[in-house]
Amino acid sequence: MKLTYLILFGLLYSTVSCQDKPVIAKKDYTLVEEDGITVEQFDSTNIDDNRYTQNNDTYTAGTVFTYHFEHSTPTDQKKYFTWSKKEDANGIKSEWHFVAKDSMDETTIKKIQITVKPGLEPMIRYIPDYNQTIIQYKYLTDVGEAPFTGSSGVIENEANVWMHPPRDRYFRILELNPFPFIKAPYEVGNKWSWSLEIGSAWGDARWKTWEGSIENKYTYQITDKKTISTPVGELDCYVIESTATSRIGRTSLTAYFNPTYGFVKLDYRNIDGSRTMLDMVEYLSDNKQ
Repeated sequence: MKLTYLILFGLLYSTVSCQDKPVIAKKDYTLVEEDGITVEQFDSTNIDDNRYTQNNDTYTAGTVFTYHFEHSTPTDQKKYFTWSKKEDANGIKSEWHFVAKDSMDETTIKKIQITVKPGLEPMIRYIPDYNQTIIQYKYLTDVGEAPFTGSSGVIENEANVWMHPPRDRYFRILELNPFPFIKAPYEVGNKWSWSLEIGSAWGDARWKTWEGSIENKYTYQITDKKTISTPVGELDCYVIESTATSRIGRTSLTAYFNPTYGFVKLDYRNIDGSRTMLDMVEYLSDNKQ
């Protein structure tokens, strides 16, 4: 999968570009596959800004997914992070820093809210052939404020669901992990793979730095289907075990996917041996059955 990364006004976006390799005709689009990820390809006369979202069953426009998050160090200390514009001891501005659970305050980021947006803004301004559903990330404090936000995309169709993780400030660490991804058929035992080049700009001394680019090679498998307890109810979920391997090390992700509620639980094992847990705590949608 060829992905193009753009840093624009301090926000980092990504997109999937696809070659013309039709494999399945469906509805008013054709599905095309490149390196294991399948996206919709529409006739050039279809310029509807909502064309990549209208066929979605899970990530429908206006749906809001809210997650609680927790970071555990390699020695299992629980950490969160605080947004800060103050200078550190070396006189270098630090946008965020870790805080212990007993040191959290009103500036500590506690939750992530993912909202599915209609249309193609803001991506279409910078990437004319953008072909994903837009999702917006809000990083929430205890009092519900969002000191910063980000935007990216999700791909959903009958062949697969593939999603960018949150990747702002602390969550940049997740760029080195497998992305949330489930591929049809949704059956225990299904396996697939893909790969991605990642530049050194994603490095951070708090977890890992490197020179040049690395290539993450991903493997995925649906290993189970189980019912799990969540704040939104008892949900039947497919369990997807995945790994990412490169010259700088190995990461993993265990994802729990429900066809209505999406990726309801994400358990990341990071490049430095730490762990990031995202658990859905609230779901809002006008389309819920």
